[in-house]
Amino acid sequence: MRLLLLVLVALAGLIQYPLWMGRGGWLSVWDMQEHVATQRSINDGLRARNVALLAEVDDLRTGTEAAEERARAELGMMRQGELFVQVLPPDVKPPEIKPSTKPQRPAAPASNVKPTTYTR
Repeated sequence: MRLLLLVLVALAGLIQYPLWMGRGGWLSVWDMQEHVATQRSINDGLRARNVALLAEVDDLRTGTEAAEERARAELGMMRQGELFVQVLPPDVKPPEIKPSTKPQRPAAPASNVKPTTYTR
């Protein structure tokens, strides 16, 4: 009787092994579910990025504001009559302006100076 019980327990163990540890078993299914969830989150992020890029491409094709904005941000271009002002973050030091080493010309007499009017 005892031998029969040991044989039945051993057979039950042999039947359970593929269910838990074998190919397509519970442990591999749980591992694959984690991989699928991770890949889905990556795909969702990429899908959102693609939608944003498509909107930008559409804006570049149809309007001039996006092209103008890109020219300003990436190339530093300005419209005629605009004043460029750059605001630096608090932790960035402005570049030092080196004094000119060229000899300065003497100032012209006051009688040769013409009044200048600046307009925008």
